[in-house]
Amino acid sequence: MSSLLLSRDELRSLDRRAIEEFGMPGVVLMENAGRGAAERLKALGIHGRVVLCCGKGNNGGDGFVMARHLDIFRVPVRVLLFASPKTLSGDAETNYRTIAQAGLPITLHADCKIDEDRLNQELASAEWVVDALFGTGLVGAVRPPFDGIIRSINSSPARVLAMDIPSGLDCDTGEPAEPTIRADHTVTFAALKKGFTNPGAPAWLGQVHLVDIGVPRVLLEGFQAGVPR
Repeated sequence: MSSLLLSRDELRSLDRRAIEEFGMPGVVLMENAGRGAAERLKALGIHGRVVLCCGKGNNGGDGFVMARHLDIFRVPVRVLLFASPKTLSGDAETNYRTIAQAGLPITLHADCKIDEDRLNQELASAEWVVDALFGTGLVGAVRPPFDGIIRSINSSPARVLAMDIPSGLDCDTGEPAEPTIRADHTVTFAALKKGFTNPGAPAWLGQVHLVDIGVPRVLLEGFQAGVPR
């Protein structure tokens, strides 16, 4: 596994440069992330339903792509979207429209008040739950209703896979918010995060899997050398 460790700001710079300088569309990076996560979960073993809990940002967009590829693998999936589709934008909106048009099962939890009984029933039906609520950009406390959603995921009997970083875990410090997703596995993209070195972080990360999303090697090596522009 690569030893490259990046901070929140460095990850934003990496994405920006891959898109602006190297001509990689953001939707391609998202496609590679979601497909890589689906392939890794398949390799870990799937014998039942996968429920993907998605927010409205790019982390949720990664989850939409992952759901599509799991469906291609003929894995039963259900997407739980904790936002109105009208609030989606950019690459996340593009990939949501794709899975909606493809007829994947989607449950909308768009209100500030979540039906906890319904949510718990959906989570109880899963062998795996995918945390695609928040990515590395989350700073500070987890606000309602997402604090309750995270507690429900942590209380479910399913195994949990986090996309890029467990929701609630700080990318830079590795300190958990209250609450934070406690993952069995974390599929992280392009590079490890600086917060992963916190001695307490593994309790939230579980086993970490680094997935290549196609960022050019020369760009990653510039960050490795400590000389990103």
